[in-house]
Amino acid sequence: MTALAERPALNATDRCDRCGAQAYVRVELSSGLELLFCAHHARAYEDKLRDVAASIHDESGQLAATPATGADAEA
Repeated sequence: MTALAERPALNATDRCDRCGAQAYVRVELSSGLELLFCAHHARAYEDKLRDVAASIHDESGQLAATPATGADAEA
């Protein structure tokens, strides 16, 4: 029996293969290779990725949980 190792969570050093932004989606292909995408590009290519993916690990929900920071918050 072969044990499957769980993939580590994506972090700030994982970058989108399309644009270089922080990756929130990992797509594993049947060949064993993986692609990383930011939430924007994962949504843009979602239909095509679902056709070729062995698995898709989506952590883009973290974006809604992250509080916004900016000039208004610094008052």
